[in-house]
Amino acid sequence: MDYTLGVDIGTTSVKTVLFDTEGKVSGYSNNGYPLYQDTPDMAEEDPEEIFSAMSDGITEVLRKANLAEGELKGVSFSCAMHSLILLDDNYKPLTRAITWGDNRAVHYADELKNSDKGMEIYQHTGTPIHPMTPLTKLIWLRNDKPELFKQASYFVGIKEYIIHKLFGVLKEDYSIANATGLFNIFNMDWDEEALKVAGVTADQLPELVDTTYQLKGIHEEYAKVLGISADTPFIIGASDGPLANLGVNAIKPGVVAVTIGTSGAVRVVTDKPKTDPKARVFCYYLAKDMWVVGGPVNNGGVVFRWVRDQLCAPEKVTAEQMKIDPYDLLTEIAAKVPAGSDGLLFFPFLGGERAPIWDANARGSFFGLTRTHTRAHMIRAALEGIVYNLYTVMLALEEVVGKPTSIQASGGFARSELWRQMLTDIFEQDVAIPESFESTALGAATLGMYSLGLIDSLSDVSKFVGTTNVHHPDAANFTAYRELVPIYIRLSRSLQPEYKNIADFQRRHENPDGGSESNA
Repeated sequence: MDYTLGVDIGTTSVKTVLFDTEGKVSGYSNNGYPLYQDTPDMAEEDPEEIFSAMSDGITEVLRKANLAEGELKGVSFSCAMHSLILLDDNYKPLTRAITWGDNRAVHYADELKNSDKGMEIYQHTGTPIHPMTPLTKLIWLRNDKPELFKQASYFVGIKEYIIHKLFGVLKEDYSIANATGLFNIFNMDWDEEALKVAGVTADQLPELVDTTYQLKGIHEEYAKVLGISADTPFIIGASDGPLANLGVNAIKPGVVAVTIGTSGAVRVVTDKPKTDPKARVFCYYLAKDMWVVGGPVNNGGVVFRWVRDQLCAPEKVTAEQMKIDPYDLLTEIAAKVPAGSDGLLFFPFLGGERAPIWDANARGSFFGLTRTHTRAHMIRAALEGIVYNLYTVMLALEEVVGKPTSIQASGGFARSELWRQMLTDIFEQDVAIPESFESTALGAATLGMYSLGLIDSLSDVSKFVGTTNVHHPDAANFTAYRELVPIYIRLSRSLQPEYKNIADFQRRHENPDGGSESNA
């Protein structure tokens, strides 16, 4: 049997999944690492901790699988987007990995976003102007940390750092490059105007290659550590969002992928790059004639974690005593509240927001609270708020690519029947839940199989993706949602002018001595 390893380098962990050529899982590991948030708006990770998690994951899976020589045909990467690491001239990190969740570039992002230059760069790159992007992070570093910026010889993301450690070369796939805000989606090269605004040159960035590009000749020391042959090909792969579409077989026109993990996204594949006149959605490369258009949200499962930890401490204790998952208990409680939470709305912007408002200053809130509302209402309203926001992304996406023909949903939320039905009712459309929850790793492995010639086409992923559930809208529920969604949208717009004011107040009053800020 032939096997391909899908390695998904995520925001909080590396998931390593071994697939055979029929798409069946033959091994799995999940190795986590901390997110450093020592000061306001910071969100960093240690590149060495990520590298160790990646190494441990591959080693663990392959040791347990005990494959015969030659059965592992390749290793293929998926990676979270928008990370930035500054390297010196010896390729050593000067900073930790500054992640997509880092908002310290917010001032410079706002300035650029509100200028004609910002819209021009978006139309070239397909990446909305936001502090998540390496483009705006570079502007921030150049202005606020000039000595550090001058020390840097190279600017890379976490996948490029890992590849350099393994192979000694600086390469970056089109998909990850596309998400930097520095890549021109029409000439498939670094964008001259964006580089000028960022203050960097092309020779300070990795060489660009396609997502099917193969790397060979891994350093012998790492081949031994990982337990693989030194001539095993590594496929550079793509970014996690586009690969999640591939991994749920949402690659045909009109088939929409909705993902809710820590964050969330709504995405659809087109055969050529498309941008939005209102700059609400991204356009990222996946493979030849495959572009993923969509919108990411910051606030997915992380909001549910906040509800668990901050609003529902008694329920959390009860769940632990009953030896059940606290999330299962909370969704059971939420299910007893009617759709629409008796008029309680929740705006889930606990970590700023990307699509569709692209406002790092956005803040969360409950609206419509009365004395009759209970903690159960607040739990359900929080879950509904996450889905309302995803639905507003879908409405923006429809203006660019048209109405969806079908929806494939994935991510950790797919394990909850209540949340799946909520998505179906609010979107008012059938939603299919694929069999594999690890869609991104499957997408990476499928791209790897295609690069290696083990499958003839990326559409072969349809053979790998089963469907466990198809949910149909419940008329009794979507009647309430039809009435509440327009209220949610109008309130979103009316609150937005005050987000900067409250965010500025919070920044002034947060403890500036919360911890050391690392080199960045």
